[in-house]
Amino acid sequence: MGGSTPCASCKLLRRRCAKDCVFAPYFPSDDPQKFAIVHKVFGASNVSKMLQDLPVHQRADAISSLVYEANARVRDPVYGCVGAISYLQSQVSQLQMQLAVAQTEILCIQMHQEPPTLPTQQMIDQVDKSLLFSDNNFINNNVPQYLSYATSSSNNVMQDPLKRESLWT
Repeated sequence: MGGSTPCASCKLLRRRCAKDCVFAPYFPSDDPQKFAIVHKVFGASNVSKMLQDLPVHQRADAISSLVYEANARVRDPVYGCVGAISYLQSQVSQLQMQLAVAQTEILCIQMHQEPPTLPTQQMIDQVDKSLLFSDNNFINNNVPQYLSYATSSSNNVMQDPLKRESLWT
């Protein structure tokens, strides 16, 4: 940094740190590993060119990105940060799928716990009254018993406990 202690870059490259050293603000002497990894992956010359091409207010973000990418490349030489991104995207997809399944299970449970929307006894009584005035005896005699049978049997089905295994057990 143009003073008593050279930046990590100048220290590693064994050169004198000038006052206008492009690396000094981003690679302090107390963190030499940060520059060493970036230098190993990208090269000091390439990083210097990148920094000089950028406006000053964007350089810190660029260095942060380069350090992240260099660390990812050291951990995974083949895929680098693309491997990390792919892994995280697959995790997001799996979690979205689990969320959709959970929401579906919740919806199914809620549908089974809500009161049935089948005909109520009042509606059946109204049908009975209207059928009394009908000319067709078959309808008068048989429809109410079918309606009551349908109502009673569907209530039994609606009250059966949910019998399926959860995906998370």
